Amino acid sequence: MSQNPPIPIGSMLPLSGPSAADGGEFHHGTRLAVEEVNASGGICGRQIELIPIDTCTQTAGEVISAAQKLIHEHGVHAIINGYNIGPQNSEYDLIADAGIIYIHHNTSLQHHDTVASDPDRYFGCFMGDPADYWYGQGFIKFISWLRDTGGWTPHNNRLAIISGSKPYSIVVANAMKSVAKDFGWNLVFGPEIVQTPTTNWRDVLNRVRPLDPAVLANTHFYAVDLAAFQKQFMESPMNALVYLQYGAMHQTFREMTEKDGEGIVVGTVIGLLDDEAGRAFAARYHARFGENSTPFVGCLPYSSVHHYAMAASLAGGTGGPGDFDQNRRIAAKLHDTIYRSVAGTINYHPVWQSAIPFPDATSDPSLGVPHLFYQIQDHKAPLTLIAPEPYNKGRYKAPPWMLSVARTDGS
Repeated sequence: MSQNPPIPIGSMLPLSGPSAADGGEFHHGTRLAVEEVNASGGICGRQIELIPIDTCTQTAGEVISAAQKLIHEHGVHAIINGYNIGPQNSEYDLIADAGIIYIHHNTSLQHHDTVASDPDRYFGCFMGDPADYWYGQGFIKFISWLRDTGGWTPHNNRLAIISGSKPYSIVVANAMKSVAKDFGWNLVFGPEIVQTPTTNWRDVLNRVRPLDPAVLANTHFYAVDLAAFQKQFMESPMNALVYLQYGAMHQTFREMTEKDGEGIVVGTVIGLLDDEAGRAFAARYHARFGENSTPFVGCLPYSSVHHYAMAASLAGGTGGPGDFDQNRRIAAKLHDTIYRSVAGTINYHPVWQSAIPFPDATSDPSLGVPHLFYQIQDHKAPLTLIAPEPYNKGRYKAPPWMLSVARTDGS
């Protein structure tokens, strides 16, 4: 019998249901990272065995059930995955009782509150990206920077916000609202909460159009739903910068919208950088999972698996359920070891235990993961990274619909 049995690492993934497109990419990212860590000798000489479980529609019951199976049936030493929107941290107590490391990308402000409420109990719970709150403030700062630097000249200061019904989307929308006036924007619509998932946006778009906003933001995040939104927007486009939350990064969105999607802006508080490391990762990712895969999404848990492997190696190995002392050592190394990933710098806040965002919470790009803004400028080409500096590789371009509307209006 082998003296070094594999280290079981779990992953809770929405492989079916409305987030299946992202769930598949999260699975790709964790698999590629595990393969790379194992090829390099594993963690202290032990290989990793990845154990994925489908969380379907990501309800609290489904996520708790997945965590129970991973901990009690498989004895995992850590759980690392992308997001599960819905459980609202209800899985944290299972993690805390087991004393293992949990790294997710739920992008939830509630994570801050839970961890800060009892840091000793929730020592092992980490969020590998910044909270959803930063999306909202960061977006307002982005459009203001674009306006103030001359990268775009809005025809008025009106802002319209549409939100999905998930708490994540509502938090982002309300964060936009909270600072819009401070940056000179006049909120003329919303946040209007639309029951999601949905592919029918015509009613809300018809109510926005007469208000003629310069900025239209939709904080829902399912790629298929956002594709429907954009196609219905294009039935009668407005002279507006269109921002779609996160899901429009996905290859699925571009395949569904084709040229209708060219011009939209999409943001993420953790995404793939367009630099040497990011491009090399994308090449490996496409070679492994096909040209239609989306490394912009898979890079989230990919980065966290590598960061965990580094921290566990520095701590002298992993710890299974009940090994609180060893897992506390790993948690300390996650805090102490700032990791430059393909998504930028992962630096965990000492209280929140979530990645600190740049430039939203730190002005030093070496100490925070960049809040990235992309534009689809060619639906057949990779996304163009347009902010923030110094990471941007391109400039914002007026969308085709904006130029068309401006000519029709004579402006």
